[in-house]
Amino acid sequence: MKAKKLISALLALAVVASAVALSSCGGDSQSSQTAAGGEKKDTIVVGLDDQFPPMGYRDDDGNLVGFDIDIATETFERMGMEVKLQPIDWKVKEQELNAETVDCLWNGYTITDSRKEEVLFSDAYMKNRQIIVVMADSEVNSMDDLSGKKLALQSESSASDALDSVPDFKNSLEEVLLFDDNNKALMDLESGGADGVLIDEVVARYYTKKDASKYRILDDSLADEEYGVGFRKSDEELRDKVNETFKEMKEDGTLAEISEKWFGEDITTIQ
Repeated sequence: MKAKKLISALLALAVVASAVALSSCGGDSQSSQTAAGGEKKDTIVVGLDDQFPPMGYRDDDGNLVGFDIDIATETFERMGMEVKLQPIDWKVKEQELNAETVDCLWNGYTITDSRKEEVLFSDAYMKNRQIIVVMADSEVNSMDDLSGKKLALQSESSASDALDSVPDFKNSLEEVLLFDDNNKALMDLESGGADGVLIDEVVARYYTKKDASKYRILDDSLADEEYGVGFRKSDEELRDKVNETFKEMKEDGTLAEISEKWFGEDITTIQ
């Protein structure tokens, strides 16, 4: 009898041990699934320049508004993600992205070969040019007229890349004046510090539309460009989902609607 009781007790202990082991396995598996699921983002941090109208800027009440902000918000909301808008120092935007301070760069971000080495780009959604703005009463009527004069632009911007692409023109200038943002460059133009400002066409059109009597745009342009969204190289899945959402927004007319709100016409290029 004692032997039978001992065997029964040992069997009971084995059953309990097995149950505990299975429970632990199940618990570890559940924890792993939770961890994996936890990696899926429900908030996306959008890095932007908050002084780049009409793509992204602060209105009179200090709110972040703009074409790119509307597009980004709509895109990520369709993807089930909450959007956090994070103004950053645009001169170090790629460093901010790769340091994971932000999850993407979205604010009139020009696609260039050098940037492709550092970031992963979405499909281009808009075309742009680098153009020159002068004061309405300026004697400057062409790029040639800027020889020996001062040209202002935003530092670490695609305007800088565009200027570098035409060395003869750049070398003809007396000085290239660098500013933190386009608004400061235009203010310097107004005060007579600069003779012209090299600037994105979409931004220039915004300012000249606000006060057509103040500025004039030269017919010359330095570079044709395209805007895209920049992601970390490892975020191919996120980039692909954004591209898919772009196409959905093109097909249902949302891209056109937002573009018409800001530009009076559909100037988006998603096919």
